[in-house]
Amino acid sequence: MVDAVLFDLDGVIVDSEPVWEEVRRAYVAAHGGTWQSDTQRRLMGMSTGEWAAYLSDELGVDRSPELVATEVIAEMTRRYAERVPLIDDADAVVRRMAARWRLGLASSSPTRLIAAALAATGLADAFGATLSTEETARGKPAPDVWLAVAARLGVDPTRCVAVEDSSNGVRSAAAAGMRVVAIPHGSYPLDPDAAALAAVLLPSVDALTPEVVERLG
Repeated sequence: MVDAVLFDLDGVIVDSEPVWEEVRRAYVAAHGGTWQSDTQRRLMGMSTGEWAAYLSDELGVDRSPELVATEVIAEMTRRYAERVPLIDDADAVVRRMAARWRLGLASSSPTRLIAAALAATGLADAFGATLSTEETARGKPAPDVWLAVAARLGVDPTRCVAVEDSSNGVRSAAAAGMRVVAIPHGSYPLDPDAAALAAVLLPSVDALTPEVVERLG
């Protein structure tokens, strides 16, 4: 049985990973750091504190982690105010799932960006629990955020289906004991070990149907 369906936000509902990469890459270049070939893959799934420290400590940005977080999030907020890049049909898919199961949202985005995205897409009322990794001890690939959202919904994590796009996100949800539907972003394919953890691989979010979830039960 499946008691709840839990979604990631970035890369599943909103196509924000390219925006995050553009904003953080430009920020690193503007503040004396060096962007590495694997930087974006490493950053995907990190909590705000983790990626801010990574930019400051590992990439050589001449700002404290606290200031990095403040300034990058401010620029992301400005971008979201212009346009939240909803993935095609993602809102309809969420509504379709909400008609059958309780929904949760487990995101690495800062809380203020989660609120902005859900308000812009009209999906705020679809989720019974939403949580940012800002509010957990560890970001993805640790399972903390998924376990916390399941607890807020009052459901057993092993009776949840998680919908993710990134390698660290898949690892995180699998570590929480959930069955994972992976929908990789075309620009950021899954690592082989993460793909092996997914119960289902889908080509796009509109391929996520109640029948797919039921089969995982």
